[in-house]
Amino acid sequence: MAAGYILNRGALTLGIHCQRVGRNVSLMQVREKKRWMRAYEYLMARKLKLEGPPPPKPRYQQPNWDYHAEVQAFNTRLQENISLELLKTAFINPCYLQVEQERRKGLGVDSEVTALLLKDNIQLSEKGANFTKSFLTDWCRASFPSLPHEGVESVVGHLTSPAVVTYVARNLGIEELTMSAEFPVPDDVLHSTFMAVIGALQENSGAERTGLFLRDFLVTQLIGKDLFDMWTVVNPMGLLVEELSKKNTALPEPRLIRSAGASTVLPLYFVGLYSDKKLLAQGPGETVVAAEEEAARVALRKLYGYTENRRPVDFSPQHQHQQPLIQSASSN
Repeated sequence: MAAGYILNRGALTLGIHCQRVGRNVSLMQVREKKRWMRAYEYLMARKLKLEGPPPPKPRYQQPNWDYHAEVQAFNTRLQENISLELLKTAFINPCYLQVEQERRKGLGVDSEVTALLLKDNIQLSEKGANFTKSFLTDWCRASFPSLPHEGVESVVGHLTSPAVVTYVARNLGIEELTMSAEFPVPDDVLHSTFMAVIGALQENSGAERTGLFLRDFLVTQLIGKDLFDMWTVVNPMGLLVEELSKKNTALPEPRLIRSAGASTVLPLYFVGLYSDKKLLAQGPGETVVAAEEEAARVALRKLYGYTENRRPVDFSPQHQHQQPLIQSASSN
């Protein structure tokens, strides 16, 4: 009883003391943002809306950039051993040299002092473009021997088109190293820079190593690509008749196999092509004519060996094929 009274009295005394101390303490309100921050952010947002975003700057004009180290890292990332001086030359475009020369003259410096001791990549780009076209043509003829000359040219033209080449170049980081007068780098400049890198690789490492590089980075762009997305054939049935005539095979006969929803908004027809009472191919379409053309395209893919279920291209390193031969030779 006495102990409880003492505890209650002590707690009451402590509470009165805390109240007296709290009256003498002045509380200061702390704001998370300064008063001027709201007006500043409003002005910056209004300025961005009126003037638009600032123009992009190339990476070599930004801080913390070591061009020599980046070129060396690019060489190592690709697992190549290209000479750094040759690789730097591949990244220098004529437009960059012209703009840099004019900029130095505008500073009022003597022309002898402003002379640039740099070489552009025109010769390397031409060399790389010629080798790329010849290699891809030979590879396409070896992989699809039944494909006609027009089809080979279409496939090679697709692989060397600016859209495909610039896509590969940007994913390899070539755009960050390209010395160009404009930024972002135009597609034609990036295309020539990529071909210059191919030319530098050929000059440094030889044709075999360069062919493996093209196989790994350009030929892989054919994965999931349909043949007639690259090769425009206006009359597939006429082309099929021409191909079968060369092989002394009976001409195809289209027949309606089945249909569904003929009286609806979305009809579907399946047409089969027969030759000597054998089914060559079948294809669907919203009309009988469209289904016949699709069946002809399917038959052409089978004749040319460019079907969806064809054997995939072997992209494994070359030394993996030689390893079993080496092991068998050592075991004997």
